[in-house]
Amino acid sequence: ALTKAVQKLEQELGGALIHRERHLTQLTELGKMILPTLEKIFAAAEAVRLQARGYQKKTIAPLKIGLVPSVSAALITELLLELARIIPDLRVDLREADADGLVAMLLDGEINAALVGDAVELPERIDRWRLFEERYVLVLSRKHPMARQTVIPLQDLHEVVFLERVGCDVAGRFKQACFAHHPGPKVVHRSDQERHLQQMASAGFGAVLAPEHAPRLPSLAAIPIEGDPVRREVQLLAVAGRQYSPALDAFIKVTRVRDWTSALDKLRRASAPASNKDNVRKADAQGPGSLIQITSPGPASSCPSLSRA
Repeated sequence: ALTKAVQKLEQELGGALIHRERHLTQLTELGKMILPTLEKIFAAAEAVRLQARGYQKKTIAPLKIGLVPSVSAALITELLLELARIIPDLRVDLREADADGLVAMLLDGEINAALVGDAVELPERIDRWRLFEERYVLVLSRKHPMARQTVIPLQDLHEVVFLERVGCDVAGRFKQACFAHHPGPKVVHRSDQERHLQQMASAGFGAVLAPEHAPRLPSLAAIPIEGDPVRREVQLLAVAGRQYSPALDAFIKVTRVRDWTSALDKLRRASAPASNKDNVRKADAQGPGSLIQITSPGPASSCPSLSRA
């Protein structure tokens, strides 16, 4: 059977693959040339067979989660670790896109669930669960003059130059709240990558408007804005009526019952550098309600950056 298979392959390729000398055989030049490709094809076929067996035995538990750029994966890492303990073969795939893109990916089955902000209109086929509300803060270099302030007055925002986050989901709301009677923020630099904005802010180019939960470089400080003019809800999305896999069902349940007040407070403290702890304590003195609000579960981006002109 093997000899016939090799001969059939030789016919299809139009040349001999093996020199046959009684009990001895060796690869021809053509055989040597295509051997690496054949090895890759064989390995890929074996991988497919193993995946199919794992699926049939239900040993593979894929979980594909989408995040908008302004929602950090740090929000769900502890949840995923908890799931991994009870689902040993959990395989997590994180995707990033804007809210509209994530909704399309949900409907197409490319992802199982998504975390987005509240600035998005959803089709009826999408279920939503409100997880928590948080404020946006100013993130800037610890060497920046504004980093010494415990709160940024609204009028001070008019003196700064903005670095804009492409696709920011609260940019319009921020401009309306803080620049209603002003020509608007001066935008100099833009990026759709959070790490690029943070590196530019750390170098002194400006300050980033970011969700309070978002992890940041140790060289950056997060300062509240007077009156917390920009807040947003973070929501969990899934397709209504679609059968949940065990992994997705568990993820939705643990996400909805999570104590988000404690979780976000932990993230906020972990992100605050030693020299910024005083700001955290002073913000705490205002009461937890000023930082995070938890909404009852039910079916239901970070932005510009600043520097003084």
